[in-house]
Amino acid sequence: MPIQRPARDSPFRYDVAVVGLGYVGLPTALALQAAGQRVVGMEISAERVGAIREGSVDLLSSDRSRLFEALEAGDAFRLTTDPAESATARVVLICVPTPIDHHLAPDLHALRAACRSVVEQAVPGQTLVLTSTTYVGCTRDFLVEPLRARGLEAGKDIFVAFAPERIDPGNERHVQKRVPRVVGGVTPECVRRTTELLEGCASYVHPVSSVEAAEMTKLYENTFRAVNISMANEFADISRGMGLDITEVIDAAATKPYGFMPFYPGPGVGGHCIPCDPHYLLWQLRGDRISSPLIETAMTQVAARPGRVVQRLVEVLAANGKALGNAKILVVGVAYKPGVADVRESPALEIIDRMREAGASVSYTDDLVDSILVRGGRMHSVRATDASEWDAVLVHTLHPGVDHTWLDNTPVLLDATYRLTDIGHRSVL
Repeated sequence: MPIQRPARDSPFRYDVAVVGLGYVGLPTALALQAAGQRVVGMEISAERVGAIREGSVDLLSSDRSRLFEALEAGDAFRLTTDPAESATARVVLICVPTPIDHHLAPDLHALRAACRSVVEQAVPGQTLVLTSTTYVGCTRDFLVEPLRARGLEAGKDIFVAFAPERIDPGNERHVQKRVPRVVGGVTPECVRRTTELLEGCASYVHPVSSVEAAEMTKLYENTFRAVNISMANEFADISRGMGLDITEVIDAAATKPYGFMPFYPGPGVGGHCIPCDPHYLLWQLRGDRISSPLIETAMTQVAARPGRVVQRLVEVLAANGKALGNAKILVVGVAYKPGVADVRESPALEIIDRMREAGASVSYTDDLVDSILVRGGRMHSVRATDASEWDAVLVHTLHPGVDHTWLDNTPVLLDATYRLTDIGHRSVL
């Protein structure tokens, strides 16, 4: 699609500024540029900007092609570390991380700083869109009210909306163009302007009545997933105790064409969403003295899953006459999901820490993750083609396209993925 130049009377040099070029911001910027928008990508990390320019970033193959095309697009796609550049764009998308801290409370430092910078640079006529997952009311707290303090009224002088990101890293089936976007604005005009931008890189835009409704939509989406994964893990434990194959059970249940959605068990949940987002809701509910026992129980179980993996490994080793404290263990795959080089909140990190604290000698192999940082320091991936070097192998993540046939000869194998059904001597969680 040809690049759409700003109107001659437009005060803006760019159609959109994307603040934060991580797993959400960079693919979003590339999708917008491919849709004909003039994009300035903004990132506080010069190292990250350098990695993007070199193409050494984790992207879908389709987005990687877009990146190389965008880098050749001249002024139609620009990267910068200058926060003042947000004033040059008609629309500003805020796409920064919203993790949790060690106390499972929201870590809003990056989001607060990004919103403060955007508000400081804001000019009349702009549209500001928050996409980062957060608590209900955050868009008003971090954008609408600070803008009003500057004399800019949302919906009149400037336009504000919340449009939660829906990026599924490593999944080519769910590219942005095929996924609907939800938009909630301060006013209908805020929704209209945001929709005008996003409909070029989404299957369609679904408007809701308020920014708060859009914020709650994202929290509901990922809390739904967390609760169902927790239940799948619990059913896996129950099924093993009854001598049943949980994967067979889930696949059979999934043949029902209504009222059921399959979720599969595993070693835990990682990444940017499921282990974190429900805690934004729980944190807010605690402040409002609202009870949510189902969600609280599910998240407690999510947090406990890595410990359950280690406990199960102890059981499997003991059945083979070995103690974890003097065993050599290999972990296969440490990324939080197949097909990505991402270890954020990966259960593998806690599992490795727990095994090492118990006295085990632990190594890992992962074709996509060269090194990880654990409590004892940095570990590097080893090349593994022969199982005889280790007392046991824990399979945490199976990347597509990687040869795992050597696992057939593993003396003790704990399959936390539940996918190695062809290996008869494997144990599951």
